Amino acid sequence: MNEYIARVLERLERLYPNEPEYLQCVRAWLDMIAPAVDRPEYERLDVLSRMVEPERMFSFLVPWQDDQGATHTNHGYRVQFSSAIGPYKGGLRFHPSVTASVVKFLGFEQTYKNALTGLPIGGAAGGADFDPRGRSNREIMRFCQSFMFNLYRYIGSDTDVPAGDIGVGVREIGYLYGAYKRVTGRAESSALTGKGLTYGGSKIRQAAAGFGTVYFLARMLEHQGEELAGKRIAISGFGNMSWGVCRKAAELGGRVVTLSGPDGYVYDPDGVVTQEKFDFVRDLRSSGLDRVEPYAEKFGVTFYPGKKPWEAPVDIVIPCAAENEITVDDAVLILANGVRYYVEAANMPASADALKLLRLSPKILTAGAKAAGSGGVAVSALEMVQNSLRYSWSRREVDEKLRGIMSSIYDASAAAAEEYGLGYDLIAGNDIAAFKKISEAMIAQGL
Repeated sequence: MNEYIARVLERLERLYPNEPEYLQCVRAWLDMIAPAVDRPEYERLDVLSRMVEPERMFSFLVPWQDDQGATHTNHGYRVQFSSAIGPYKGGLRFHPSVTASVVKFLGFEQTYKNALTGLPIGGAAGGADFDPRGRSNREIMRFCQSFMFNLYRYIGSDTDVPAGDIGVGVREIGYLYGAYKRVTGRAESSALTGKGLTYGGSKIRQAAAGFGTVYFLARMLEHQGEELAGKRIAISGFGNMSWGVCRKAAELGGRVVTLSGPDGYVYDPDGVVTQEKFDFVRDLRSSGLDRVEPYAEKFGVTFYPGKKPWEAPVDIVIPCAAENEITVDDAVLILANGVRYYVEAANMPASADALKLLRLSPKILTAGAKAAGSGGVAVSALEMVQNSLRYSWSRREVDEKLRGIMSSIYDASAAAAEEYGLGYDLIAGNDIAAFKKISEAMIAQGL
């Protein structure tokens, strides 16, 4: 680590000592891009300090009323991290774990993920410590309306375009967009993405992150002279990301054999490969139960209560759930199982030490979420394009565009790794490729 990077990190740790998620992702990123921080103007213009902190951040109270008439108050956040290459763009997360640190981490990751898509979008994130599980539709609607009444002044199609994330799906986006229209008086279709198909949404949006991850994986396999057909895949979660991975992997001949939830994981040796299983996973998620055991009961497969899926015998691991779900012990287990490919779909799913162990092992090929997990935001940006054109592409057209974007991201990551003598380190390669694009845009625009 050079002296400039060390000073930037020291300053950040001094300013934000109680924001662990944020600091973890910045430390990892600085380590990855270190080989590319070799131009004197980076330090002279203090580019790194301006890249690791958000351009602005907002927090606000979100009061709302439940069905019994009791008032609750949650905390809402929006971090607008970087507009160097376009309007801010990133998800909204409704989950009890949401804090300022989590939102900053998500915004930071989103900035560099977005840069790799080749589309003119910056990075942002937001959300609230609200738990939609167990709440009625009317309670969720009232919360979304109160949240938007605080957020609307900071967003817009040329300013900041939120989308969904954990706890925010088509239903929540619909309520948020309806509130935005009422409070602004504008039917501004690109003010949010992830909308329903009847009012400006894009086809395959809900499955796009999973589709994109599989397309990226397919390029990795191609590089090794292999294909996805016949490969067994372990994933975590059973939400939209996981659902998309299951569907696209099955389409390309692979099979996802695990799904997981807070209650444990299921092992389905035949794979989640039929329409009946796809539909059940979708309905299970929309039920709000947040349990995966019903899948085992429905299809007669084994359920492992309280356990993670990384012990399953597979060829490929794709974490799709949440940050830091893979510990060092999990990484050791993954390597011991002879897993050949580790591809991140979720943001920062492995602890720093676990990722280092996987990334540096000669036994496994790895790819990070900033590259492999970019499919969702890519289709969100395509939704913005369709809204501006007042035209809707077919499912096949969107899928083809997504495959092209993911192929370009793979090429950029592999080329950057090779340029800096890092071999086939796609994680460092994608960080460097995004860093160079954003830093060049920042320098071109002045201070």
